[in-house]
Amino acid sequence: MEQVIASYGGAVGTDEVLIQPMLNGVVRSGVAFSHDPNTCAPYRVVNWSEGADTVAVTSGMGGRVWHQAANSVAQPNPVVAPVIGLLNELLALFGELPLDCEFAVTRDKGHGDVLWLLQARRLILRHIPETPEDQAVRLDALQRKVARGMQSHPFLMGRRTVYGVMPDWNPAEIVGIRPKPLALSLYRELITDAIWAYQRHNYGYRNLRSFPLMPHFFGLPYIDVRLSFNSFIPADLDEGLAGRLVDHYIDRLLSEPTLHDKVEFEIVFSCYTLDLPQRLESLADAGFSKSERDAIADSLRKLTNRIVHPKDGLWRGDAAKIDMLTARREALLLSGADPLERIYWLLEDAKRYGTLPFAGLARAGFVAVQMLRSLMAVGVFSQDDYDAFMGGVTTVSSQLARDRATLDKTTFLARYGHLRPGTYSILSPRYDEAPGLYFDWSQRPPLPEPVKPFALTLPQMREIVKLLEAHGLQPDPVGLFDFMQAGIELRELAKFHFTRNLSDALALITDVGAQYGFSRDDLAYCDIGVFKELHVAAVDPIDLLARSIDQGKARYLETLKIALPPLISSPDEVWAFQWPETSPNFITQKQVTAAVVGCDAREKLAGRIVCIPNADPGFDWLFAYPISGLITAWGGANSHMAIRAGEQGLPAVIGAGEALYERWSSASLLQIDCAGRKVEVLSS
Repeated sequence: MEQVIASYGGAVGTDEVLIQPMLNGVVRSGVAFSHDPNTCAPYRVVNWSEGADTVAVTSGMGGRVWHQAANSVAQPNPVVAPVIGLLNELLALFGELPLDCEFAVTRDKGHGDVLWLLQARRLILRHIPETPEDQAVRLDALQRKVARGMQSHPFLMGRRTVYGVMPDWNPAEIVGIRPKPLALSLYRELITDAIWAYQRHNYGYRNLRSFPLMPHFFGLPYIDVRLSFNSFIPADLDEGLAGRLVDHYIDRLLSEPTLHDKVEFEIVFSCYTLDLPQRLESLADAGFSKSERDAIADSLRKLTNRIVHPKDGLWRGDAAKIDMLTARREALLLSGADPLERIYWLLEDAKRYGTLPFAGLARAGFVAVQMLRSLMAVGVFSQDDYDAFMGGVTTVSSQLARDRATLDKTTFLARYGHLRPGTYSILSPRYDEAPGLYFDWSQRPPLPEPVKPFALTLPQMREIVKLLEAHGLQPDPVGLFDFMQAGIELRELAKFHFTRNLSDALALITDVGAQYGFSRDDLAYCDIGVFKELHVAAVDPIDLLARSIDQGKARYLETLKIALPPLISSPDEVWAFQWPETSPNFITQKQVTAAVVGCDAREKLAGRIVCIPNADPGFDWLFAYPISGLITAWGGANSHMAIRAGEQGLPAVIGAGEALYERWSSASLLQIDCAGRKVEVLSS
């Protein structure tokens, strides 16, 4: 105690040292906020761990996180309900001053569970929070929207739906949790409003045209999972059987919500594979008869044969459209068309000849990977065979690595300069706009090892011939492997080409905006529909753009105040929910792009994203350096480092988990988008 007092550097005077008695019989402990430090919204955030270790949460070792609106109408979690009551009592005592506290719960035979307040501190927020009443108005509207969406629909199968950020066209990965309005409207325009359904119907699945796949809740995009599951049902499958199958898929997801980013691999049967009959056996426990399982297999077999047919496979037609996209783009850019006309046609062509075939080739790529996995499941392939096949595939990414080692800067940027980390974000610089940000041009990287083509053994060839014949699949082994390689390669190639149209359109939007006095930051808040209107109508461009930008900024302020779980299974979860334990905690609403270093490289910390194993207070010395961002392997939303990062206004990812931490800490350049809850590896 004397050492601690002496560390203050002066006389203690009338200050007092308070000593708390050691608690015995602790069953859980943690920290709690009266307001979400990221959004400054009046959410009660409780981070706790079960067991006797009272420093597990504060030292950054994880724990569970409960999020609850101030005036929540949902039934509170019984474990955290007393802590919520404690927060409300403290707010009343301190005049609604935002605060965070540490607590513990003890248990003894005589008194049951006892909640102890260990300490309370003022919570420093970046701006004045909105009132609980204002928050409640927004959440009430959101709850009613979710409740309406979860009702039965005359044109959809399935009793109810679930909303998720990762199933199907996973917006969390593509545009982030909180995309700016321009990025959100572009993603809807190019894919999720209509194109997604056209492609599924073209490939033999149910007709869901005119159904938007991705609703958004005050700017937070979600996938309507019932709609997605409907779209994976073969069009010729009996209605009654199809409806039961959709309900089974949703029930399975609700029973195992951690599969929300793996639904096509773990839940849905969307194509025929060599192990499909065995996988369909799982439906027997759900009441599906042998004849019903056979009917599902027959429908999927016909659908899959249409996709993989060696001569007339649907993927071949989609592959041909890529060349049409390239030819039309070059003709358009060489024409005398004005910028607004070029924006319009770049995006229209991106849909018809870009994202539509891309969606088809992405489906083919998925079927290819599923088929490869089934070769392992039936014992024809080993994991080494699978890895060797994938290693022999030539994708855009592998070609880029080779070209970076062999091409000069000008030629390389002419080929790859349109790429940008945030494909739909006007704020993300293209490679050719900021080449020094992404590459070190003072030296060339070593040439990657040459790709080794995969070769089947004769016994494998014979076994595959038997399997294809037994399962009624049309291609021979050579045709099957041609399809699998093409499916994986062309998916990436189609994306490469349609993103050129999108990237060129964003560059033109930047130029048009600048012509009328609007910056990139301004334009990120407008809706893409404004540029379609400017193309087809005689209107005041400055007025139209200004109104759209102002509306977008107002809407985005509301977006930043909303917190929702990654999987919404009930309207009540709009008000209160528990975060999945594997979900990282993003601190602040900021974005940063910087090089990555470990905490030991002190001479390199300035301007870097620093990676540390946990959120322990012992790492406080990091804040003496002008670091740009922080990532920890372990840590909760209310851990010490989370609090410090919030106070400093430092973009941080706290509690990434082992797998993500290993991936991100081994990268050389990262982009952290805290508002979008997204991290992208820009250079490894």
